[in-house]
Amino acid sequence: MIIACFWLLIFALFALATRLGSLLGLIPVVSQLLLATFGLPLLMGLWIEPHWQLDGAALIAPSWLKALYSLSFALLLGHILGDVGQARVDSQSLKIALPSFAVPFACGLACAHWLLPAQPWLSTLAVGLVFAITAIPVLYLYLRHIDYPPAALSRMIQAAIAIDLACWSLFGLGQGSLHLSSLALPLLGACAPLLLFALRLRQPWPYGALFLALLVAAEHYRLNALIFGIGYLLCLKRLKVELKLPLTPFLVKTVQNGLAIPLIMTFGIIQIDVHAALQGLGWLPLCALLALPIASKVLGNWLGLRWATPSFPGASRWRESLLLNIRGLSEIVFLNLLLQQQLISPALYFALMLMGLFATLLPALAGLPRIPLTTAQPARRHHAEH
Repeated sequence: MIIACFWLLIFALFALATRLGSLLGLIPVVSQLLLATFGLPLLMGLWIEPHWQLDGAALIAPSWLKALYSLSFALLLGHILGDVGQARVDSQSLKIALPSFAVPFACGLACAHWLLPAQPWLSTLAVGLVFAITAIPVLYLYLRHIDYPPAALSRMIQAAIAIDLACWSLFGLGQGSLHLSSLALPLLGACAPLLLFALRLRQPWPYGALFLALLVAAEHYRLNALIFGIGYLLCLKRLKVELKLPLTPFLVKTVQNGLAIPLIMTFGIIQIDVHAALQGLGWLPLCALLALPIASKVLGNWLGLRWATPSFPGASRWRESLLLNIRGLSEIVFLNLLLQQQLISPALYFALMLMGLFATLLPALAGLPRIPLTTAQPARRHHAEH
């Protein structure tokens, strides 16, 4: 009962933080990041652990909570993969995406090799991918908020989609290469659209409902959800069927902001003793993890934008480089996946979440128009805020 009270308190705090953030012009994911990064460690250290005698392991132990986590994680991952699966990248977007991915990815690999303790190669790969990832929905909202020219907006979003497609695909392949025998079930599930197509079902919603159900099952039973998700989307593209999740945009936004994002953020943060984790990491690696992902990403963005033709007359490469550095829900879901699979340490998880928060706020801190108050449809529909 007391664990249920804790989670009700958490959902209420996130709702309050979202409401207060909206008064300051912040989109929900930024308010939620601020609460998760600073508020939750204080709540755990000052009240929950000393007075309720509960630690993070006990708070995430109930089976009903793990089932709810699987559903929330599948919903968010499915929504992100659905956005990524719509990639139709032109040559100019690809010119932006290649350096924007390659430079921070190489920097992340070097940072993991020289500054962090020895770790498996998949963990090193994952750190490089976290350095490179971009948040598609938050970027779209920001561009819409500052009335970016439609053609330039589309090109930036397509570049971000190409970057995230590379990140998710490389990690999925890296995971699968470790245990080739574990790929059989995810790949079999990825072929499920063929059965629906053979039954002459052409409406998008059965494919979306099946995708979400199988993604929940893959996450719950610790199968390779990424390989399944990417394979399923490739199968749909081959069949020329659109992926449409069985939820309205309003319901998706409500469930994400009210349940899924608070649950996933809290699930990760409360398992961490932030003070001990940061002490164990050391100041040099901590400072590097806060600065190098942002610096390398901005450099890669600038090189890509210099390679491509200008977005529009008078376009500022510096401004667009900061915008393409925005992180958000894509990074949060990726970090939780890595922490859950013990591919990164709690200290590394917290440091990279802190970096993502700063990178998301950086355009406003650098003098660009502030992050928007309201959410909108994603860019393929066009990219709804997660």
